Amino acid sequence: MPPNPPPTATWRIALPHSTAAVPVARALVRTALAEIAAADACDTAELLTAELVANAVEHTPAGSGIELVIELLPSGCHVEVHDADPSPPGDLSRPADTEQPDPWQEHGRGLLLIRTLSQECGHRETDSGKAVWFRLPARD
Repeated sequence: MPPNPPPTATWRIALPHSTAAVPVARALVRTALAEIAAADACDTAELLTAELVANAVEHTPAGSGIELVIELLPSGCHVEVHDADPSPPGDLSRPADTEQPDPWQEHGRGLLLIRTLSQECGHRETDSGKAVWFRLPARD
């Protein structure tokens, strides 16, 4: 008899448009993944979620909505952060093997982390702005 597939579930959570959203989002992702993911996958999901939420807070007008969507799938997890700015984020393509971040650069490492540590990432337009997302694989 094949093993039971991991549970599927989706959470949609409105976040405050402030830096307080970052630790809230980290805690929500950790709670959602606690039963199905290894500790290192939870750590990675928390880090990448924190980067997306911090970017949404920094690059969208105060008072605009931010929403966190967490999907647990048999293939892993899919996390999206929705914001009101329709402009695409920076470069989410895979880094070249020779690409090195500038150690003196103050910004831009968040998207590098997302595209390097996720299985897949990207963005899409929504009716109210955009969603930036990443996927992590299920644990073996």
